[in-house]
Amino acid sequence: MNRRSFLQVTSGTMALSAAPASPKPNIVLIYADDLGYGDTSCYGATAVKTPHIDRLAQRGLRFTDAHTSAATCTPSRYSLLTGEYSFRMQGARVLPGDAPALIQPGRVTMASMLQQAGYRTGVIGKWHLGLGSGTVNWNAEITPGPREIGFDESFILPATGDRVPCVYVENGRVRNLDPQDPIKVDYKGPFDDQPTGKSHPQLLKQQPSHGHDMTIVNGISRIGCMSGGLG
Repeated sequence: MNRRSFLQVTSGTMALSAAPASPKPNIVLIYADDLGYGDTSCYGATAVKTPHIDRLAQRGLRFTDAHTSAATCTPSRYSLLTGEYSFRMQGARVLPGDAPALIQPGRVTMASMLQQAGYRTGVIGKWHLGLGSGTVNWNAEITPGPREIGFDESFILPATGDRVPCVYVENGRVRNLDPQDPIKVDYKGPFDDQPTGKSHPQLLKQQPSHGHDMTIVNGISRIGCMSGGLG
């Protein structure tokens, strides 16, 4: 049987789907940073309208009593996937964009359990759980990553939109990588005489907040420094 199932996870989203011929239900998990309980109209928001989220709520399940293991992104994502309190895992903190993989291959995760149950799994969007082991070579295959802990497919931002590297990684490789423009990432300081938000504020579309004053990408200065791959 050709099972067509799909799981996604993003800054916003984690998703799963089961084969049409299978009795298993599709599973879509949307995981968003800084989203308040009353920020979607299906839960009472009036200042904004969220019709697509409302439709999901109408056709799926609504939860009215929720708790979280942590108040920040990396620790709460770690707990969600592993079922372990983040404080039990050394290093489960808000990670830099070049951090090594926090969840190691062989660790049981929500995704690997769903694979065993017959689902095809995928993650889309913000990852922020580290990639590789040690210094990441962004110009080659990046492993370990989502595929080594239970996701059949992945299309991710390595960390956050305000951190370098500002790239998408698809199934372990940077999307649209130019071999003639290799990527380097450093969180200690800029490369050569590279302009930064701090040194060249006149190049910015908006002034940076504290810490967001390093490499300039598309007129916005980021956390950390990056050379190459900037188009």
